[in-house]
Amino acid sequence: MKPNKLIIPVIIALAATAFFSIFIVKEVNQAIVLQFGDPKRIISKPGLNFKIPFIQNVVFLDKRILNLDTPPEEVIASDQKRLIVDAFARFQIVDPLKFYISVGNERVARSRLATIINSRLRSVLGKQELQTLLSKDRTKQMALIQEGVNTEAENFGIKIVDVRIKRADLPPANSEAIYRRMQTEREREAKEFRAKGAEMAITITSTADKEVTVILADAQKKSEIMKGEGDGLRNKIFADAFGKDPEFFAFYRAMQAYEKALIGGETSLILSPDSEFFKFFGNIHKKKSE
Repeated sequence: MKPNKLIIPVIIALAATAFFSIFIVKEVNQAIVLQFGDPKRIISKPGLNFKIPFIQNVVFLDKRILNLDTPPEEVIASDQKRLIVDAFARFQIVDPLKFYISVGNERVARSRLATIINSRLRSVLGKQELQTLLSKDRTKQMALIQEGVNTEAENFGIKIVDVRIKRADLPPANSEAIYRRMQTEREREAKEFRAKGAEMAITITSTADKEVTVILADAQKKSEIMKGEGDGLRNKIFADAFGKDPEFFAFYRAMQAYEKALIGGETSLILSPDSEFFKFFGNIHKKKSE
């Protein structure tokens, strides 16, 4: 019974030893085997590996391309214009041993890289004018920044794959000043457009009024001419008719005069009985005498 009782603890100890002796390196990782804190070997290939249990431990590092967002940095251009630059970088751990000795872990590496990138941004972009930083020439400046950052990152076993600017904005105070200046400029342009529009409206109205006056004057002139021609034609017809039968024409004109003078039946006329006006009423004076 006693040997059987000893076998179980031995099996458990062996299993524990085997468990703590085996580790797996994934495809996305690379490993450093440490013995009491000292690096002993580096494993870059994925697979099953062994270490001395309780004496050695393993540190895993990512071997993929990693992203780094740096905090926004204020840059003063060579023309003393201020700009808030928000950049990001992509990096890769290419020397695990140097990386572990120099920075120890990824958190510290990110902090150091952010400091280097911001310092390089101020150094390179500070030598350029604001207009250059906002133009296509910015690509050349980013290449210089990447080259400078990569030189320093090599000391950490890191390779900088790319450095880019996500945003480049003016400080809030400058943005507000520019906005107010643009607003003032737009308001000035709007006033100019309104003034020109009012001037054009006055010109168009004046032209239209002038054309209306001319058209009415022409129409009035043509009306007077046509009226004069009509009156002339009427008088000619009357004259021709009077020439053919003067007595009837005199009688007709007298009837028209009676109609206008005696209209309404309440007209009073004080005339001599011998007046030519009553010649078609017969001899009124004789009738009264009789």
